[in-house]
Amino acid sequence: MEIKRDYYLNKLLLKRNNGLIKVVTGIRRCGKSYLLFSFFKNYLLQNITDESHIIEIAFDSFENKKYRDPQILYPYIKEEIKDDDMYYILLDEVQLLDEFEAVLNGLMRIANVDVYVTGSNAKFLSRDIITEFRGRVDELYMQPLSFAEFMSVYGSDKCEGWSEYVLYGGLPPVVLMKTAEQKIEFLKNLFAETYINDIIGRHNIKNKEKFEELIDILSSGIGSLTNPKKLADTFKSKKQKSISVNTITIKKYLDYLCDAFVVSKAVRYDIKGKKYIDTLQKYYFTDIGLHNARINFRQLEENHTMENVIYNELLSRGFNVDVEIVELTQTDKSGKSVRKQSEVDFVCNKGSKRYYIQSAFAIPDSDKMKQESKSLINIGDSFTKIIVVKDVVKPRYTPEGILVMSVYDFLLDRESVQ
Repeated sequence: MEIKRDYYLNKLLLKRNNGLIKVVTGIRRCGKSYLLFSFFKNYLLQNITDESHIIEIAFDSFENKKYRDPQILYPYIKEEIKDDDMYYILLDEVQLLDEFEAVLNGLMRIANVDVYVTGSNAKFLSRDIITEFRGRVDELYMQPLSFAEFMSVYGSDKCEGWSEYVLYGGLPPVVLMKTAEQKIEFLKNLFAETYINDIIGRHNIKNKEKFEELIDILSSGIGSLTNPKKLADTFKSKKQKSISVNTITIKKYLDYLCDAFVVSKAVRYDIKGKKYIDTLQKYYFTDIGLHNARINFRQLEENHTMENVIYNELLSRGFNVDVEIVELTQTDKSGKSVRKQSEVDFVCNKGSKRYYIQSAFAIPDSDKMKQESKSLINIGDSFTKIIVVKDVVKPRYTPEGILVMSVYDFLLDRESVQ
């Protein structure tokens, strides 16, 4: 069964022949190689060129082992370029190529060559590769399957699909597996043997136990406002240990996890003061199945899971996503005015577009609706404000002009927020 990834294919096609190295990044097993060597290659063959003008090499294949030597690879590619038409060079697991940076720079100097690469060791799971080729690289960040992509192959109703998706996530190999046992074993092994080991090896982390304990603490609090100091305090109280005496090590560990695309960070923004607040952030997992595997499929709190899924969806639609802080003035029991801070889950910006979004798992009564609406009402601008609920409801507007919609409508219709 093939899972279509038209969104990413179209984004890749827009980058064609732009004079830059196209680097497909993303967490392991999200489908980078398949995007390049199946969807993109097939499009080229059907619409652009012929087989002789596509040079593809998977460096992890035994038959291509000799091409890991740049002294063999570079002359080979040069010999394959026989005319002035455009040649498309597709390189997979390019980190296995010795001196690959020098080779890529050399290929860029050939006028009729368009280069696309992907890789899946710690170096290519990091944003460092983009920094190293600054100004010469066009990155395509690829995520696991969205809920809409997942439902395109699930073959049952959306409510059953949601239950499966929020449990096992959207990594394509997992989605295509038949049994729960296969999915669970794959996700646990992938997290432990691939992601963690890659990060530890890349950054030479000496104490694997403490690094993993920090991941466990982070996993238990997805969507909670935190920072290195709060995590250090939690670590001490729960583990009776201290990471490094100060929070510097924790901050490094968090950066490593973000750079490897295992988690991503949403920063607090003060809308009134129009400034970022560098004190507390929220961390979300790139794939919810990996998160669940890390906590051994226990503590499954669907309200936090839904918030994580919405966050990932917003990123996949190209939004910059922050956590919004709104100051409210309220009257206490004694009649005094007090100022309180209220949180908007997500403020989403893309060009001139902005949306404010609250994730509310359930709104059983008017009091809950009032609670979820309060911070949105007090923002004070005219941008669209949305509350996303788990219930299957028709989209409707409240008297205050807030759009309430089902998570299914939000996720399955890309035009719901675009």
